[in-house]
Amino acid sequence: MTSSTQTNPTIAPQTLQQLRQQDAVILVDVREPLEFVGEHIADAHSLPLSRLNPSQLPQAEGKTTVLYCQSSNRSGNALQQLQAAGVEGIIHLEGGLLAWKQAGLPTVKTKNAPISIMRQVQIIAGSLVLTGVLLGTFVAPGFYFLSGFVGAGLLFAGISGTCMMANLLGKLPYNQIKG
Repeated sequence: MTSSTQTNPTIAPQTLQQLRQQDAVILVDVREPLEFVGEHIADAHSLPLSRLNPSQLPQAEGKTTVLYCQSSNRSGNALQQLQAAGVEGIIHLEGGLLAWKQAGLPTVKTKNAPISIMRQVQIIAGSLVLTGVLLGTFVAPGFYFLSGFVGAGLLFAGISGTCMMANLLGKLPYNQIKG
C-alpha cells in the first residue's frame, strides 16, 4: 500500500491484485451505473459517487475497502467525503480503472452495454460543431454561433467538472440501468 497524502491513501494496481487474490479487500466502484455495467473489476460493488451514502458502504471484518473510478478523481472525492463522515480504513486505487487496465489486469466487460455517456457527449458535440461550421460556411454565417455555443459548453464542462450534456444524456431511457 502506498499513500499519496495522509488523508488520501492509495493502493497500486498490482498490490490491489495481490490483496484480491488473498480475499483481503472489498472493491467499491464509485462510477455511475452505466459505466459500471460497461466494464468493471470482478467482484466490485457499485456505489456511485452521485448517491454516496456511508451507511451503504460494504465492509467486512478484516478486509480493507478499496474505492475506484475511471482515473481516481471521483474515488479520491468519495474517499474525502467518507472520511469527513467519520468512516476510517478506506483507500482508493491509484490511477483508477485506467491504471488497472494499463497494468494488464483483468476486467469484466458487458458485451451489449450502451456506449459511455462521455462518448455520447463527444459524438453529439462533434456533430453539432461540424453542423455549425458547415451551415455557417454554406448557408449563413449566423450558424457559426452553434459551434461557438457547443465550444463554450465544453469549456465550461472542463473548468467546472459539470457537463450539462452528459447530465441530460444520463436521463434518457436507454441510459438508465434497471436495478
